[in-house]
Amino acid sequence: MTLSTGGLRAVASRKVKIEVIIKRLLILGAGTAGTMIANKLFPRLPVDEWKIVLVDPSETHLYQPGLLFLPFGRYEAADLVKPTKPLLPTGVELVTGEVEKVDVGSSSVQLVNGETITYDQLVIATGTHPRPDMTPGMGGPQMGVSVHEFYTLDGALALRRTLETWTGGKLVVHITELPIKCPVAPLEFAFLADDHFRRLGMRERVELTFATPLSGAFTKPIASDMLGGMLEERQIHVEPDFFIERVDDGVIVSYDDRSIPFDLLVSVPLNMGADFVGRSGLGDELNHVKVDPGTFLAAGSHNVFALGDAAALPISKAGSVAHFAVDVFVENFLDHIAGKAMERRFDGHANCFVESGAHKALLIDFNYDTEPLPGTYPIPGFGPLSLLKETRLNHLGKLAFRPIYWHMLLPGRRLPVPIAMSMAGKKMPLRQPEREDSIL
Repeated sequence: MTLSTGGLRAVASRKVKIEVIIKRLLILGAGTAGTMIANKLFPRLPVDEWKIVLVDPSETHLYQPGLLFLPFGRYEAADLVKPTKPLLPTGVELVTGEVEKVDVGSSSVQLVNGETITYDQLVIATGTHPRPDMTPGMGGPQMGVSVHEFYTLDGALALRRTLETWTGGKLVVHITELPIKCPVAPLEFAFLADDHFRRLGMRERVELTFATPLSGAFTKPIASDMLGGMLEERQIHVEPDFFIERVDDGVIVSYDDRSIPFDLLVSVPLNMGADFVGRSGLGDELNHVKVDPGTFLAAGSHNVFALGDAAALPISKAGSVAHFAVDVFVENFLDHIAGKAMERRFDGHANCFVESGAHKALLIDFNYDTEPLPGTYPIPGFGPLSLLKETRLNHLGKLAFRPIYWHMLLPGRRLPVPIAMSMAGKKMPLRQPEREDSIL
């Protein structure tokens, strides 16, 4: 068949409608990991092929490391909270809502309000949360009066109000069970409380106890030995292997019937992931998503990932883990959606400043296989930060992290520190303690 010139013009002038199918990356949770993922992936995903949707129950973002200082008057609440929307690229859709359930079979997420959002790829970054209600007596009428926690903004503010008028007595700092987010924070609180009461001239009126389910001050022997020595120097009694069974009136009781009386209990409640994780069949017994520890791909799934505190990883639940993990995840994810193998593996790298009072702090750097060791960081032999050593510079580094968090970490800018942990600059002590517990 031969078309006439007029026929050719008709065909050429006819508009052909081509439907472009946009894929959806759905991120649950706008905390550290979720916000970083959105900011890092948005410029890397073609806007005509991918849409990023982020779901969170809150419209504000909380700088969680600052909660440690709030009870001692070092920060105000306004210093720690910012609106979420300005922290994200304008092309990322932010949905305010609470997740009811993930249906892996239909690749969809149901919200509590009945709305359903489908996805092509899903990232769960809904964190872990304190659950005082899981320990008998902890979440009762004593909470906010003689029993406190500082892992939430309301909890830290309530503790601040109590400390402002507290005249002394038995102060117990207590960990319910691991894992918890920022596992050094209870130690830091004990050190800061010691310093706080010394500055007020009332340390002799305070009996400080650190009760922990661990066999020592920390989870790995070298750091535990040093931190335990620091507690002893400050006359903070350590009650090890304490597995709490209940909170009674003015006393905590362990499963082996040990009792520790208190006038003021500062507890780290059981930490659990979001309830929808359990309802969706994706979690362990604490509702943390079971994932491949190297790629963060959820067990038995091809398009569901979990990062940050929401993931069940054999390493600390800390902001630095989210930071290093996201850097690995982004490159793997781009390969994954291109049909390539995810060849990069996260090594569990984490580092944490440990505030020790008197305007000093330690720094620890570790991963899945290597415990915290003495040395220098981030430049071997130079530092300028010291590992497992109390210094003023480490304290300043911890304070400097807040502006770094808002202006560099969350926006997804590359920080001048190695993603994978390096042994360069680290030293293995000649004599090592033999004690060791399971999870950093």
